[in-house]
Amino acid sequence: MTDLDATTLRAAYDAQLRPGLPDPVPDGARVEQDGPLFRVLGLDRGGLVTYRDLGGLGGAELDALIARQVAVFQERAEPVEWKLHGHDEPADLPQRLRAAGFVPEDEESVVVGPVAPLASALPVVPEGVRLREVTSRADLDRIAALETLLWGRDLSGLADGLEREVAADPQAITVVVAEAGESVVSAGWVRYPTGSTFATLWGGSTDPQWRRQGIYRALVTYRARLAGQRDRTLLQVDASDESRPLLGRLGLVPVTTTTPYVYTP
Repeated sequence: MTDLDATTLRAAYDAQLRPGLPDPVPDGARVEQDGPLFRVLGLDRGGLVTYRDLGGLGGAELDALIARQVAVFQERAEPVEWKLHGHDEPADLPQRLRAAGFVPEDEESVVVGPVAPLASALPVVPEGVRLREVTSRADLDRIAALETLLWGRDLSGLADGLEREVAADPQAITVVVAEAGESVVSAGWVRYPTGSTFATLWGGSTDPQWRRQGIYRALVTYRARLAGQRDRTLLQVDASDESRPLLGRLGLVPVTTTTPYVYTP
């Protein structure tokens, strides 16, 4: 792909990374289809509703589709996230979700860029910090403890989710920690979706005492090198307002937005 304008990159994102179903599906989880969308059940933090597009549904038909998802998760007594993209149709989908009881969380930017420039660089970390690939439950628990501390809510289920992903296919995900002594000060993971030219980056939250010292950038570079080793040519990140400027300097461009709309029974 030589033309890396935002429209071309968004088309590649839609074609290759949506609906974004887990592959393979971890033990204890399952995928159900309902018309144009998919429900993922049994995840560590509740359910997920995802799709490539809604096939032109609108009006009463769309309201009925939304209502069916609400009914499923009411019966399961579990929260569910509807992953809404900024270019999804119809335009009134956000209003219809809110009317059904879904609550929007923070919007993020979907950014996409080439792997090669990053994969050719070496990750540089501050003195006393090292990057290490991990798979053990003890290390995953340390990551979850850091995330819980940083976000102020119980994210212990993250360790369960990552452990199940690694067990389902160790070649589909790599988890990397940044350690200072015995402490995990940041962590991120990279997924390699099946049948795609993309690698996707997740995590990256960093202990406030270690921010603005290049750790996040080093984690991005390290994972880009892993992507390059697997012949992936594009990187994708759901970027917060804080990380988006750095990712922009690294060559990733915004192609759309994504907002979790969450229904809690």
